[in-house]
Amino acid sequence: MRLKVLLPASVLLDEPVAKVVAEGSDGEFCLLPKHRDFVASLVPGILRFVDESGDESFVAVGEGILTKSGSDVRVAVRCASRHGQLGELQRVVREEFQQLDERERVAQTVIARLESEFMRRFLTLEEKPRV
Repeated sequence: MRLKVLLPASVLLDEPVAKVVAEGSDGEFCLLPKHRDFVASLVPGILRFVDESGDESFVAVGEGILTKSGSDVRVAVRCASRHGQLGELQRVVREEFQQLDERERVAQTVIARLESEFMRRFLTLEEKPRV
């Protein structure tokens, strides 16, 4: 199989692999070369894969989509990070992904305020009598 991890502006990983283990919204699953085509939504976590020589590697991924079509396995995510050691990867997940979550919370708060202000102004327009 060929595993590609795709970010919005780059390709993080493009390697031949023998096995892929990921976590979807329904739980953890494993893909091997002869599995049928497959699509799953991914939750933030650790994507594991075994290369053709039997070495296991890890990639931290955010939310995304995994597709298997023939021998191609593609993972499309907004954020991902690859490190040699699992402990280092867990630290990166805690620090980097939590910062992203905080920025998203701030952005969602700003959007909610804008929507609220828009609705308030819209409702005041409806209250004015039309001539």
